[in-house]
Amino acid sequence: MKSELLKKINNKSAVIGIIGMGYVGLPLALEFADKGFMTIGFDIDEKKIPLLNSGKSYIKHIKEDKIQKAVNNKKFIATSDFSKLIESDAIIICVPTPLNEHRDPDMSYIESSGEVIAQYLKRGQFIALESSTYPGTTEEILQPLFENAPFEKSGDSIQKPAEKKFVVGRDFFLAFSPEREDPNNAKFSTSTIPKVVGGVTPDCLEIALALYNHVIVQTIPVSSPRAAEATKLLENIYRSINIALVNELKIVFDRMNIDVWEVVDAAATKPFGFQAFYPGPGLGGHCIPIDPFYLTWKAREYGINTKFIELAGEINTYMPYYVIDKASEVLNRNKKSLNGSKVLILGVAYKKDIDDMRESPSLKLIEILREKGAEVHYSDQYVQKLPKTRKYDFEMESVDIDKKSLSSYDLILLSTDHSNFDYKLISENSKLILDTRNAFGKAGIKSDKIFKA
Repeated sequence: MKSELLKKINNKSAVIGIIGMGYVGLPLALEFADKGFMTIGFDIDEKKIPLLNSGKSYIKHIKEDKIQKAVNNKKFIATSDFSKLIESDAIIICVPTPLNEHRDPDMSYIESSGEVIAQYLKRGQFIALESSTYPGTTEEILQPLFENAPFEKSGDSIQKPAEKKFVVGRDFFLAFSPEREDPNNAKFSTSTIPKVVGGVTPDCLEIALALYNHVIVQTIPVSSPRAAEATKLLENIYRSINIALVNELKIVFDRMNIDVWEVVDAAATKPFGFQAFYPGPGLGGHCIPIDPFYLTWKAREYGINTKFIELAGEINTYMPYYVIDKASEVLNRNKKSLNGSKVLILGVAYKKDIDDMRESPSLKLIEILREKGAEVHYSDQYVQKLPKTRKYDFEMESVDIDKKSLSSYDLILLSTDHSNFDYKLISENSKLILDTRNAFGKAGIKSDKIFKA
């Protein structure tokens, strides 16, 4: 089994199936297609399929010419027909791993992906999980599903072992390799970011490395899927804790009338022993707000209370409330109440210059502002309409900003510092501005109408 699969990988005749055509799965599929592998993209969202197959992109930073090239070269096809998994030699799972209402891991997307793979599993296939998750997921959830999968498959004419049971490392190969996507990062892309890989068995690892080495600049083998899963969590917990630290310092320094951005920039001039992190209105994106809670949840199984990680989570979760308190304070200084005020939020994506809204703190800001009686609008050219999410369904559309519209708002609240905002226009025509990203300071704009949060 192993030698046959390695031969297919090395001569690029292996068919790659990727489940989930989102911010992780789509760019990975395009990299495999670009390197000459026939790649099948699977997704349950029927709207995506015709767009992809016609060479169109629904993600801003993923260029259409790359999709068109893959489609035109007949190296990429998208489908919602998961029975085509049986045509794949390697299957990579790139699905969401959110938290439920109790902030516990929601493994339903991984489980459902594993169940559908098990329906079509055939001998000699390789499966990798890339979704961020807690240590143990690959071996505790996916491995048993595949080992106990129905054995007979149409199209699988290979002689079966007598025990009629799939064995990992012999009949199929399983690994974990965490995604490290950073949307719209000009310096690093899917292919240029080193990739950590952990296989269940040595043969699983060998195949995983052989496959990923075709599309990734450098692979980093580790001892097990658990080590790879833990690596991903460490990366994002590190960021979460440091962001929490600077967010807490922002609150402290604000009381002391000290500009936290000035302090961070000054500290960043030290050429060793310091890495700059910057405050904001809260955490966004799929990884940093969520991954720490995957570890705290799993740690409880071992009787460990991860106080440090949970404290960072509390601080970061509090930040939208801090921003609203500052908004109320700014309005009060100008004899206005938050209740009844007209507020415009600038930016609803979780980071600048992208259209990704996953876990965006802007959504929490809208919710709190509405609860406090404000009339809320938003402007974001990358997100023309707020989609329904697991938590929110606002039915709001982006508004255009000009001199007249800006002057109609009691407060402009900058949440995401997109480059396409005309900060000079905004500063000159707004009554009050609350800047959570120091965007106006970076643009060199000073005004007694601009307040930092």
